[in-house]
Formats: sequence, C-alpha cells, structure tokens
Amino acid sequence: MVKTVRYRIEHVTKYRYGLNARNCAMSLALKPLEDRRQRVSAFRIETEPEGSVFSVTDAFGNTRHQLHLNRDHQSLTITAHSTVDVSSRSAPSEGCEESAWEAIRGWRDSFHHRDFLDHSGLALPSPALERFVQRSGIAPEGDPLAALKRVSETLFERFEYVPGSTTISSTIEHILDTGRGVCQDYAHVMIAVARTWGIPARYVSGYLHEETAADGPGGASGPGGADGPGGGTTSHAWVECLLPGPGWTGFDPTNAIFADERHVRVAVGRDYQDVSPTRGVLFGGGDIELEVNVRMEAIPENPADSSCSMHEEPQR
Repeated sequence: MVKTVRYRIEHVTKYRYGLNARNCAMSLALKPLEDRRQRVSAFRIETEPEGSVFSVTDAFGNTRHQLHLNRDHQSLTITAHSTVDVSSRSAPSEGCEESAWEAIRGWRDSFHHRDFLDHSGLALPSPALERFVQRSGIAPEGDPLAALKRVSETLFERFEYVPGSTTISSTIEHILDTGRGVCQDYAHVMIAVARTWGIPARYVSGYLHEETAADGPGGASGPGGADGPGGGTTSHAWVECLLPGPGWTGFDPTNAIFADERHVRVAVGRDYQDVSPTRGVLFGGGDIELEVNVRMEAIPENPADSSCSMHEEPQR
C-alpha cells in the first residue's frame, strides 16, 4: 500500500555582515524536486531586504532561483516555504534483473549516464579509498543492489558522525583517515565506491523527517545544511544509484536505510558542489556570520494533531 505524507517546510538562511554589503548575486537550490513520487503543491521564497528573484532549471533538472540584491545591507535573510507530498516506495528487496553486472558494464561507453559515472571533485577514488574497501571486505559481487546495501551498512558501522569534523570542501580522504564526518561525507564515499564499480551514482540534498531519535544522525555540514543529532528535522544528504531493474534507488548510508517517504529530495548532482543550497558573490560585507534554521512539519489528516520540530545550525 502506497503511503503519502505531506510536509510543510520552512528553510531560513541568515547572513550577517561585519561591513555594509553593496550588491550580491546568489543561486539558490531550495525548491524540492517534482517527480512521480514527490509533488510540490506550494513554494515561495522571501528575502529581507527584498531582492529580484527568478527561477531557472540547471543541467541536472533542479529548479534554482537566482537572487539579485542591489542595495546596501548588513544582513540578508532568505526564507523558503515549501509544501510537498512524498509517496512511499517499498524497499527494493527483489534485487536487480539477471545479467545486471553485464548491463552495468555496458553503461561505461554510454554518454547518457556520463555525469554520474565520471568521478567528481569531492568524490574521487584514491589509495585511501582502495585500502578502506579492501579492509572492509566490500566488493562488486553478487546482486548489485545487495552489494550497495553492504556498502551503506559498512559506512554506517565504520564511521562516526561528528558535527563540524569536516567542511563543505572536504574530500573523502578526511573521513577515510579519521573515521569522522557528517552525512555529506558518508554520501561522497558511497558515490566514489559506486562509480568505481561502474554504477552511476548521484548526490541528493534534501530533508529527513524523524519524530524519534535514530541510530544515525541526519545533518549535512555546510551552508544551508544542518549539523544536528539523529531524530527531529534536519537538512540531509544521501545517495541514489542507477540499477538495472529497480532504476534509481536511494541509499542513506548515514542511517543505513533506503530512502523512503521521510526523505524529501531538493536537488541532485555529482557531489555537494552541484547542489549547495546557497552560493554566490558579494561586494563588500567584511566578515560573514551564517545561521540556518529548518522547520519541518508532517501534516496529518487532522491538522489539530500536527507537531513540528526545529533544528538550528550553529553559526560558522
């Protein structure tokens, strides 16, 4: 039976500047994706001070909003309001079609999946990754779905979730060497492994809704992300891999689960750099402080029963 959950999400990004900023131009990846399992019924962006905002579609099919603000200001608040319905998907337990690895090998010569087969800056193979894979005993053997599930579970078991242990520009060497990171790092390692095996893999940014604490945290490090403990509402990152039969399948290695109706997808790309919630250029401003708050409410059939949780990202 398909389960559909409606979420109301408020994502607030606040910048405070040490000096007056004269102009800024920013690209915002804050609108949830729309596909057969996810429908956006309402979305709007508000800024203070008010700026010019228009939408575009990027190379990966994400909706981005371009913000231009041409006035002096010492702070900027960007608030994105979303209402989105997410339908459940049964965990893919049957595995891939026969001769799946043969089909996957055939994709190496295809331009259709090239963006998610080629290695990217934050998810590069390395001697450290090879050593980790060998020590962990994970290999492209048996059913590809089962093999990737083992990768997800291994990362969950071997790594420790430590907020602030990495930055938005950290490569996978840091978490491989220290064993510490956040969901962004878990995702980058799994992407690098999958692509090394010839499996197209993409980075997914979004939100994870949990009303009770989970074994694994769900915060993403970086602007527009969240460094928070498991449970509650946080910005999050996970992985989608393309498999013969199941198609694009979501793996959440931070929590060792498949992506389900608790996961709200916002943007996909090769790695974090393609999907950062906010990025741009600023003239003036001096030192910058950043604060990100995410409020996410699962709306029940009876609105009187609704509850919401708040996560606040520490200033950076």
